[in-house]
Amino acid sequence: MMKRRFLAILICYGMATSTGWAQDLWPSVTKEMKPWTRWWWLGSAVDKPNLSREIKLLYEAGFGGVEVTPIYGAKGYEDRYIPFLSEKWMDMLAFTADQADAHQMGVDINLGTGWPFGGPQIDEQHAATKLFLDEIDLKRGQALTFPLGVSDTKQSFSKLQALRAFKSNGEEIDLDNQMRNQSGSWTAPEDVQVIALFSGRTRQKVKRAAPGGEGFTLDHLGKEPVQRYFHHFQKAFQGKDLQIRAFFNDSYEVYGANWTDSFLEEFEKRKGYKLQAYLLDFAGKGNDKEREKRVKSDYREVVNAILRDNFLIPFTSFSNQHGALSKNQAHGSPGNLIDLYASTDIAECETFGSSFFAIPDLRRDSTDVRNVDPDPMMFKFASSATHTTGKQYTSSETFTWLTEHFKTSLAQAKPEVEQLFLAGVNHVFYHGTTYSPEDVPYPGWLFYASVNFTTNNSFWSHLPGLNSYITRVQSILQTTQADNELLVYWPIYDVWHDTKAPFKTLSVHHVDDWLHPTEFYKQSMYLQRLGYSFDFVTDAILAKSEVKDNLVVTAQEARPYKVIYIPSTQYFSEKTLENLLTLARNGATLIFETLPKDVDGLANLESRRKKMKELLETLPFKDDEENQYTKYGKGKVYLTNDIYSALETEQLYAERLARTGLKFNRRVTENGTYYYMVNHTDKMVDQYVQLNSTGKNYTLLDPQTGKTFKLPTEKDAVRVQIPSGYAWIVYVSDTDKTDVTYHYIDQSQEEKGFVHPWRVSFLNGGPQLPKARTLNNLGYWTDWGDEVANKFSGEAAYETSFSITKQADKAYQLQLGAVGESARVWVNGKDAGIVWAHPFTLEIGDLLQNGKNEIRIEVANLMANRVRDLDKRKVSWRNYHEINFVNIDYKDFDASQWKLMDSGLKGPVKLISY
Repeated sequence: MMKRRFLAILICYGMATSTGWAQDLWPSVTKEMKPWTRWWWLGSAVDKPNLSREIKLLYEAGFGGVEVTPIYGAKGYEDRYIPFLSEKWMDMLAFTADQADAHQMGVDINLGTGWPFGGPQIDEQHAATKLFLDEIDLKRGQALTFPLGVSDTKQSFSKLQALRAFKSNGEEIDLDNQMRNQSGSWTAPEDVQVIALFSGRTRQKVKRAAPGGEGFTLDHLGKEPVQRYFHHFQKAFQGKDLQIRAFFNDSYEVYGANWTDSFLEEFEKRKGYKLQAYLLDFAGKGNDKEREKRVKSDYREVVNAILRDNFLIPFTSFSNQHGALSKNQAHGSPGNLIDLYASTDIAECETFGSSFFAIPDLRRDSTDVRNVDPDPMMFKFASSATHTTGKQYTSSETFTWLTEHFKTSLAQAKPEVEQLFLAGVNHVFYHGTTYSPEDVPYPGWLFYASVNFTTNNSFWSHLPGLNSYITRVQSILQTTQADNELLVYWPIYDVWHDTKAPFKTLSVHHVDDWLHPTEFYKQSMYLQRLGYSFDFVTDAILAKSEVKDNLVVTAQEARPYKVIYIPSTQYFSEKTLENLLTLARNGATLIFETLPKDVDGLANLESRRKKMKELLETLPFKDDEENQYTKYGKGKVYLTNDIYSALETEQLYAERLARTGLKFNRRVTENGTYYYMVNHTDKMVDQYVQLNSTGKNYTLLDPQTGKTFKLPTEKDAVRVQIPSGYAWIVYVSDTDKTDVTYHYIDQSQEEKGFVHPWRVSFLNGGPQLPKARTLNNLGYWTDWGDEVANKFSGEAAYETSFSITKQADKAYQLQLGAVGESARVWVNGKDAGIVWAHPFTLEIGDLLQNGKNEIRIEVANLMANRVRDLDKRKVSWRNYHEINFVNIDYKDFDASQWKLMDSGLKGPVKLISY
């Protein structure tokens, strides 16, 4: 891979002139490397001057693109609403694309309004569909009267699709020939239980729909409804040069939509038997629970297949026909998430809620966070789809409900986005930014579920700190390949075989139900703790995989894998077992924790069991031995519950880096290996580490500052010195290097410099600027007892002078101590950088002079105190249609009883020499 030069961009303050900056070791920045943001258009009440203004401000803050999602509007502004897809709306979209292009930004759009897909083009016939399994108990001689209606009286569009009666001994009476009767009756010959299968409608409407986008939710499982949906956009887009990079589909929140009118035909075509022939089992009323599991598994597999074939693949085709990519959030779908993520051009996961991190002093107030913890292992479902299919981007809806409104700091955002990077995500979208006209009073238009990355947010001038960090990390992640040694098989059939309600959605909110209890999850966590890197693999991906030079190749553009690991499974496809053994015969290495117990599903059960038995008999394993191994053709097959020993036998070693407590993501190019390392522990990690990848040169690329340094080695080990909350990128290469040696913090001492008073002046913000004052002791402005300061959200400058005897053989680090909440530092009139996350330190030695020095620290707080004041004074600022504006618990928002949030600079500010 050719070396690239890192372009000077607005967000990289002072990078090009900083000591240690080596331009040719950072990739050239593309718009995708910068963070993007979901851009809500409330009521689509947009106009060209404000669109132009906001795009310019987003660009200057370091954003690479926007994802337009029209939603409900603000009250009192109805005269500004623009109907979705109208000529005026399309003109605004075209203007947005032109303005974005002029700033080297991109535009994605939601292919709809709000979520999920639906709208006025979806009549009841093509709306989201659900099944009804009505039960009717008849005594001998009682009659069933036709036409038979569904029990749900709200249904205005339903169809009887199967009708069976069951005697007490389980014997079935097929009544399907009675279904078309418009009159007459059927008399029970004895006591029977009748089960009637109806297709009906969920009657769900588009959530948070924008004007012109209201209507029923789409039937995502039906071929005709999907094509009808896309045809509506085909007409709107006809003859237009859209300049849209990607069309987006949000998470699958199509509640109760578990059917389509043609499902029985689809099922029989794919499974070879009639689902209605097992209606008692499907309804959960039979006595054979094992058969019930198998029938429901087959049903779930067919739902998965038609969601992919009838919706996601056509969605990608439609997008590509219009010169755009498809981007899809598969989570929440009723199917194999990895395969569904892989069915579009860009797989997108999401973070919802906030995680606990041990980083000292990182604020986490239990009243301000939702009672959910994002599971980073869940992110790997999306990145695995990307890696195994050889695609470039895994995106994420990022920071949804990270904390309560107006209380999220940039410092809290950092470790949360780092979890995504560690899991393989490389294209983040903030959740998000609300378009807000300049004439709307503070706090402007806002969306109810997001961190408010809006221009009215008092951290806006410091947002380039976070954005530049993300840009640097993503520049590496997007121009390299994941160096994951293992493929870990996801046993989806174990998930699908249960006796719960037929429909089974796999959402981010219920991982404790479908993911955490599984052996697959436990083994994946174990491998990660050991220090192995891996992707998940499915039956469908294995079916397309090949072996080359004893490595498993899942796609032409994918990086090969060294081992396939199959955790313990109960239900397994004999076709997948055959594919696995074929891969082994051709040179692959397989490791089974246990051998599969049985085939999945009910279709052709006995013949498939026979096939599996024959395949397993080709493996000469003994029943009474725990750890076994056999050659198999050109490859090898292990049967062991000791995965660690098996991998070491294959000379596949875990990264010792994991023993330090650091988390890492290993990436490769033709020229070397990159280790993205993050310290989420409560202490500095300072030790020599021997990395699995070795080379002549070890280079630190500091993603926080953009500087690069040569790292010394000792006996093939490199010293890492990473403070809690900090991240490094270590680049190992035989060819690429930099000459400036890194200064480790050794023999540090505090300089006795800060003895003069601090002058505090307020720069911008509101509702009004507090009066300036001088402080003998540094402290928050919210500790002054000043009511004007207590209401204030914005920026204030803390200034003082200090004297030092500067020594040429010393480096100097500024430590800010407690900051509420971010700061930009100036030393002797020169920009030293933005300090926006823990550990709130800066290297300033290059800017210091011998003798007297001037320092200015511009501190920004959050919006919380000003919004608190608005609510205490009962100012009407939240006035929206639909859901209006809610708090983190989805209750009416009211900040009037909040405690003041610490704001300003408490310190202690220290200057450390070393």
